[in-house]
Amino acid sequence: MSSNDNKIFVLDTNVVLYDYRCIYSFEEHAVVIPITLLEEIDRFKRGNEIINFNAREFSRELDALIGDRLLNEGAALDSGGTIVVNTNIKKDEYLREIFWEDTPDHRILSLAYNLARESGFGRVFLVSKDINLRMKAKSIGLKAEDYETGKVKDIDELYTGKNLVEDVSSVLIDTMYRDGTIRFEESGFSEPPHPNEFFIMRNGAKSVLAMYMKDDNVLRLVEKKKAYGITPRNAEQTFALNALMNPAISLVTLSGKAGTGKTLMALAASLECRREYKQILLAKPIIPLSNRDIGYLPGDIQSKLDPYMQSLFDNLSVIKNQFDEESEDFRRISQMVANEKLLIMALAYIRGRSLSKVFFIVDEAQNLTPHEVKTIITRAGEGTKIVFTGDPYQIDTPYLDSRSCGITYLIDKMKGQRLYAHVTLEKGERSQLAELASNLL
Repeated sequence: MSSNDNKIFVLDTNVVLYDYRCIYSFEEHAVVIPITLLEEIDRFKRGNEIINFNAREFSRELDALIGDRLLNEGAALDSGGTIVVNTNIKKDEYLREIFWEDTPDHRILSLAYNLARESGFGRVFLVSKDINLRMKAKSIGLKAEDYETGKVKDIDELYTGKNLVEDVSSVLIDTMYRDGTIRFEESGFSEPPHPNEFFIMRNGAKSVLAMYMKDDNVLRLVEKKKAYGITPRNAEQTFALNALMNPAISLVTLSGKAGTGKTLMALAASLECRREYKQILLAKPIIPLSNRDIGYLPGDIQSKLDPYMQSLFDNLSVIKNQFDEESEDFRRISQMVANEKLLIMALAYIRGRSLSKVFFIVDEAQNLTPHEVKTIITRAGEGTKIVFTGDPYQIDTPYLDSRSCGITYLIDKMKGQRLYAHVTLEKGERSQLAELASNLL
């Protein structure tokens, strides 16, 4: 299968469902597909979710690689490694005593264990996004690791999109307010920032908000502006609204803990800019309660989805309540919802659409995989703006974490692009109680 120096990676099913091209991520080493994996992905082939797409694509990918050969004969990969399907799931007495229940996870464990006994425990690695399965593997002497492709190396070093610069020249701040811009060379900064990066420039009690414009090589004044009745309460929200209402920026990410105003800012900006777009779409991934599918809920599809969409309706209500019920601004929101000019929907129903001249807000993007994020962005047509909001530390899906979720991946990969802006919001503005709970509990 491989030389004695090469490693052997046994894949769990969730790795394939996370990234159907995972088999190309192991360089010159050997990749083993347990027969149980093929049995499991067969159950996932039907459906419109990303895991269903990945199941189908992996089957096609494997079939193309194997060709006319037998699966247990394997095939060479362009990277210099090999791929083979292994069927040895038999448990010996030792494994039967420990894992007496016959489950897909235990069959994959058995296969990896049998392979390790043949090839050496130092060479075989079980790759799984299931932390419990990894711990089970380690309990019987197997090496196990998470699937790292697409993960950000250090979440603490993730791009925040903003900087606090102290002891800036008072004259520089006055010039910024007077002229609206300053040349970057005059700023005294040692290195050029990323395009659309934000700055709080401070000298004692005097400060100014600025944004770096790459094409002109200038720092531009960022003014505090309202958006459809919503006034930013801090510098971060001011930066967010600036990016959201800037027509030159097509992709925006807003990250931060609950209560920092991510979704509210995005929705307010979309309403403020409504004339520039045919439609405003708000969507979020559906994460079923207790891992139960929404099918068990009573009612039609809209009734099933309403509980999951309630947070988006709540943010819309906050904006509506800025106005008197008889005002034009209040009535306009109701009319936009009725005419589907403003549409709140589950993210699954976006797939397959081409989005042109749409202001598209994707909420709770921390529950998306990197591949899902890519799929969404590639739907963008001419004149579309896409906004992802989310908190990388509040993930509801079992096989994602703060380093591998879609919004983290997107921030890391997109920083430095002219069409992109990001702001990490840190200060909670919901209430003192909410801020206290978020920080302490």
